Amino acid sequence: MSEPRITVTELLKLGHGVVPEDNVDATPEQFGLAEFEYVETIIYAGPDEILSMLRTLKAENFIGLPPWARNLAYRIACLQRPDDAELLREAAYDLLAFGPDWDDIAEDLQAKADLLDPPGGAGAAS
Repeated sequence: MSEPRITVTELLKLGHGVVPEDNVDATPEQFGLAEFEYVETIIYAGPDEILSMLRTLKAENFIGLPPWARNLAYRIACLQRPDDAELLREAAYDLLAFGPDWDDIAEDLQAKADLLDPPGGAGAAS
């Protein structure tokens, strides 16, 4: 039995639900429910949908999505695509933007990405 497909629109709605600035009138209970729904949905989302949601929300307000929500989303995407050097680098850069708590994890992701696609190698951007 396959999981139901989660759309980018659904993820964007849930992502906005955990951005404090987007929910100034929410009660703590409502905000807690939004966080629960985000977690329950993101863990079954595909990497393309997750990345689309992250990139859209970051373009709207780079620091809007809380670090825990970003970290979880990138972690789920990286687990689904462990050999995607571009994704590993993107996740590492995002962790560095909100460090230093996650700098060691970011360095590990960057090192793995460099092993998969060495800087200056065939896969490097010109």
